[in-house]
Amino acid sequence: MQIMKSPLLLSFCLLATNFLTAQTDALKISIIGLSHTHVHWVFDSRKRGDIDVIGIVEPDRQLAARFAEQYDYPMKHIYPDTESMIRACGLPEAVAAFGTIYDHLEVVETFAPLSVDVMVEKPLAVSVKHARKMAALAKEYNIHLITNYETSWY
Repeated sequence: MQIMKSPLLLSFCLLATNFLTAQTDALKISIIGLSHTHVHWVFDSRKRGDIDVIGIVEPDRQLAARFAEQYDYPMKHIYPDTESMIRACGLPEAVAAFGTIYDHLEVVETFAPLSVDVMVEKPLAVSVKHARKMAALAKEYNIHLITNYETSWY
């Protein structure tokens, strides 16, 4: 069994299969939160050109500045809130939530009605109530909602 070198890339391929088979352009994503260390996969994927991070939401400006410097990402594309990011960048094709798990429901509540696929870090939710609401939103708006579990990429 061969393991993919970029689990995150595979997840976005799963999220946007139709897009990837119909076009050869990079997948346009937004990152919501930078506090979870698995976000480094996204920045590494940018180097290959298969992911285009069109905007990042991170209210902690010091944390945002560290990532911007480490990965040569422009601070002007890092926003304090989702509304500002969408207003400036437009809608992404998918979002990846790398903030606190307590924000996962809000990310799905924001992006599901906009028909944007969502990937969240593990665990999916902080409670069964949140998980059920997230699942209902994904079903209602026909989006892909996945959790970034390493074994999903084997």
